[in-house]
Amino acid sequence: MYKETSVSETYPCLQFDRLDLSGADDCSTRDENILAYKRIRFRPRMLRDVSMMDIRTKLLGTEISFPVGIAPTGFHQLAWPDGEKSTARAAAAMNTCYIASTYSTCTLEEIAAAAPGGIRWFQLYIHRNRGVSQQLVQQAEALGFQGLVLTADLPYTGKRRDDIRNGFRLPPHMKLKNLEGAFEGDDCSEYGLPPNSLDPSVTWNDIYWLRSLTRLPIIIKGILTKEDAELAVRHGVQGIIVSNHGGRQLDGGPATIDALVEVVDAVQGKIEVYLDGGIRKGSDVLKALALGAKCVFIGRPALWGLAYKGEEGLQDVLRILQDEFRLSMALAGCASISEIGRHLVQFPKL
Repeated sequence: MYKETSVSETYPCLQFDRLDLSGADDCSTRDENILAYKRIRFRPRMLRDVSMMDIRTKLLGTEISFPVGIAPTGFHQLAWPDGEKSTARAAAAMNTCYIASTYSTCTLEEIAAAAPGGIRWFQLYIHRNRGVSQQLVQQAEALGFQGLVLTADLPYTGKRRDDIRNGFRLPPHMKLKNLEGAFEGDDCSEYGLPPNSLDPSVTWNDIYWLRSLTRLPIIIKGILTKEDAELAVRHGVQGIIVSNHGGRQLDGGPATIDALVEVVDAVQGKIEVYLDGGIRKGSDVLKALALGAKCVFIGRPALWGLAYKGEEGLQDVLRILQDEFRLSMALAGCASISEIGRHLVQFPKL
């Protein structure tokens, strides 16, 4: 649907439709994120009363209208002039959670002001200049963001061949607003930052450093194994997002839906587990919840909605997923979120 937008006319060098779909190396993990859902089959139950449906759920105690939020992605002004302000308004209108990226093209103040009553988390990359990261965390808390999402899978940027092939660079007039002035005098990469600005020395011990900066609940994004899930519990975080960065980091890693069960089993209900990657239909949402996710977050589909018609287009995407999820639940015989469980799905025999 993004073919109908003026994005390619505004930024013809960006080839937005290709860049939006790119992953790392051969894009095998990106593609597997979607294909893995097709291998999972439902075990629907019949003659269940689904005349009244309740699709609400809670994230760390805060109620949202249905279990789909907006994942952190950068550079929203590439898709729509109002950028992340439109994203925040759409999420608030649908009463769901928006995770704002460190690499937003709107400031945290602008995002907060765009949707004053919205449910917002802030996604953090830790930079070598720890003062920059510290300031962002404390600013987010002061502005009323309700959660801190630490991305753990990007000590270095993956090799994104399509971006290299297309010669992707941020347009010169577009800035990473939350980092303006932080790296003055440095040569910047195609993403608007110095090539070595991220801190590759970050470890689990830095959770304690983050905890010293904020009272916000901490969610770790990028967990794919039981070993790391157990470490997350041990270090006292409040949530995990099972994520492979949309297949844009280590190519050849597992699809997130395939990694989900391992992570859910490892945490034993002690913290909440969410998922992103590959969600394209309401039935995908149902499969993720059946395997133990509390909520899913969408990345690329949110950008497609923005590119189509800004805030209105993103609301359309969320409504489509909401309606499809409600219908999938009903056809599977579930009238409420609490009735969804592993009994609802089966995997193919190996």
